[in-house]
Amino acid sequence: MSKAIKLFLIVAAGLLLFAWIFYNYNMTAPPNRHAAPVEFIIEPGWGVNRISRELFSRDLIRSKFYFEVYVWFKGWESNFQSGSHTVSSAMNIKEIVRSMIKGGGRENTITVIEGWSNRQIADYLAESGVVSAENFLTVVDGGPTLAGEYDFLNDKPDNVGLAGYLFPDTYRIFAKTAAGDIVKKMLDNFDQKLDVSLRAEIQDQGKTIFETVTLASIIEKEVRSAEDMKLVADVFYKRLKAGMALQSDATVNFVTGQDDIQPTIKDTEIDNPYNTYKYRGLPPGPISNPGLNALTAAIEPTPNPYYYFLTTKDTGEVIYAQTYAEHLANKAKYLD
Repeated sequence: MSKAIKLFLIVAAGLLLFAWIFYNYNMTAPPNRHAAPVEFIIEPGWGVNRISRELFSRDLIRSKFYFEVYVWFKGWESNFQSGSHTVSSAMNIKEIVRSMIKGGGRENTITVIEGWSNRQIADYLAESGVVSAENFLTVVDGGPTLAGEYDFLNDKPDNVGLAGYLFPDTYRIFAKTAAGDIVKKMLDNFDQKLDVSLRAEIQDQGKTIFETVTLASIIEKEVRSAEDMKLVADVFYKRLKAGMALQSDATVNFVTGQDDIQPTIKDTEIDNPYNTYKYRGLPPGPISNPGLNALTAAIEPTPNPYYYFLTTKDTGEVIYAQTYAEHLANKAKYLD
């Protein structure tokens, strides 16, 4: 064997040994042996590159490269669990990776009720320890527009938040999920529930999705059953067509923050654009987040001869009337 070949082999062996030592150092030596544990959240949809970048930016790993090499060598690219993880820069890369693929993400189940307002959803999420009410409301009421991501928001005025579009349902979310991700789950659900056929019906009727959602949000707060929702939808459409005020008690309650079956005369005189006793037409935007029954009712109302209705105090039965005189008689009988 020539001296040149021997020299080459010695140099190659030296380089391999150095590479192994360097690799082993980066894999097993933590950045800070005395660091305290911290929470690290893997958001849904994050890949290995994003995870390594976020860990490195917080000084939790020494090297993005070796983190990614280790994950790919193990074939664990798809094994990371979204959610909250407890890690520390006192842990090495192997320990951090293994802690994140053992199901460290903790899930919560939340249930958003039909007819809840944005504020009610925000308070519920805060009480459940999911996200602060302020962060949630910032996204749904005053945050950046999502119209570009969801075509059903295209006809929504820019000065109106996402009330009406946060679809009521039961959701499974990871602990400490960002408010924006929770909102997107609800919007994704709305996108599925308001399917192509329903959107086509709205368009064929010459209405907008925003108008439909606004009326559905009122219907949701006025009556309970799917049958009554469809009847009440037709009542409201006839009143709108006739130029009559909707006179929805639900819109007055939205203004006052109350939940009265029959608002006071003083309340019906409050000067607020959401007060449909004082202002004709639809209010400026949805007053609640309606479920599928209310949305369907606003799209497919049941024709009927009525222009008035009320809900009884004891049973919640809906009593309809064709004339104002009949309606007054019903009020005297069931409400006074």
